[in-house]
Amino acid sequence: MSIVVVGDVLLDVDLDGQATRLSPDAPVPVVDVSNARRRAGGAGLVARMLAGDGHSVVLVTVLGADEASTRVEEELAGVTVVAGPSGAPTPVKTRVRAGGHPLVRFDEGCERPAVPEATAAMLQALDVASAVVVADYGRGLTANAELRAALSRLAGRVPIVWDPHPAGSTPVPGVDVVTPNLAEARAAAGPGSLSDAAGLLAEKLLRRWQSKAVLVTQGEQGAVLAQDSGRMPFPISVPKTHVTDPCGAGDRLAASLAVHLAAGQDLEGAAVLAVREAAVFLAGGGVAGLGGRPGSFPHAVPGRERRDPDALALARRVRRAGGTVVATGGCFDLLHAGHARSLAAARRLGDCLIVCLNSDASVRRIKGASRPIINEQDRSELLLALQCVDGVLVFEEDTPEACLDALRPDIWVKGGAYDVRNLPETPLVESWGGRCLTVPHHPARSTTHLADALARVG
Repeated sequence: MSIVVVGDVLLDVDLDGQATRLSPDAPVPVVDVSNARRRAGGAGLVARMLAGDGHSVVLVTVLGADEASTRVEEELAGVTVVAGPSGAPTPVKTRVRAGGHPLVRFDEGCERPAVPEATAAMLQALDVASAVVVADYGRGLTANAELRAALSRLAGRVPIVWDPHPAGSTPVPGVDVVTPNLAEARAAAGPGSLSDAAGLLAEKLLRRWQSKAVLVTQGEQGAVLAQDSGRMPFPISVPKTHVTDPCGAGDRLAASLAVHLAAGQDLEGAAVLAVREAAVFLAGGGVAGLGGRPGSFPHAVPGRERRDPDALALARRVRRAGGTVVATGGCFDLLHAGHARSLAAARRLGDCLIVCLNSDASVRRIKGASRPIINEQDRSELLLALQCVDGVLVFEEDTPEACLDALRPDIWVKGGAYDVRNLPETPLVESWGGRCLTVPHHPARSTTHLADALARVG
């Protein structure tokens, strides 16, 4: 998988220290700097995040002929940089923190330059993309007509995530998702939209930008996703955490979205994962704590020792703590790699995963007298042995509706071979505000194939 990042680069400088006294010259704190770090910012930060996650990354950008550009290139080790001349100084943003808290920021060279040219190499680099992230930082690159035409041709062929900027260019039509924060969305929607809720803003911008979706982020309030399918805007919540510096959250979100879409995740599922991974990033200190990777959020069920053998009680406890309950279902007769991958993907969508498991009698009615191969007690035990499964709820019926009504999960997950719009349980899940999502399907791996292979061996 090759992710192409298109956008403007900056040089970010972090100065960290302690402020224990005021200056004798003025009533301002004196910061004793103990640590200074330089890093690639803007689109460079997105590229660094993706490379740090182990992905093959190509950064399409422009660079100036100055020391700041040299520093940026030094910080992009592991990223293939395809750059044309910017014709302008590289912006430098210096953040000063005292005791871990932001104190002040100095910007240098941030005047708006002329629109740079796009070289043939920059345009050709787009041809290798499995997905594209456009990280627009308002420096004019996304206004280049040739680059916009190339991105327009890619729209619909590979996933494109567009992270906009108030001083940047309008996204090209047809991109998969545009990711403004609430302030950016209100600015883009116009002065008459200052009091609009995030969902209404997302729908307005969806029509204006002609994208497939708009994801408006709202900090600790989560995000809202509007899609061109005509469905109601989809709210995405995040567990509460203490955030001292939100810098880089939008970059983490856009990077994660592109990866999940390129891997075959549907848009709603990718959005849920990306919002959570941005929260993980901030919980780990944001850019000040770079080096942390997307993973488990410190939520209501932080470890396996906190599990509850009563799946319904577990769901209630997670929900009371503000977490997201995810459920999936099936027979899970002869666990295989496809099951493990799908369950792991489902677990990343929330704070606990509960498997609704068909009982032995239910499996026999559905699959025939020779099934299940493994009884329900052993199937439950095997599922609970997986790190990604937090609880199992066995049901006797042929379909999971009664089980779901008792559990009332926030997210009900099915494999990608299903169309959630046609699932019989979708209206039920949506009746309490839940959502049905899919995770990537692995068609070459199935219990039936395993059973047939074992029969041939026997």
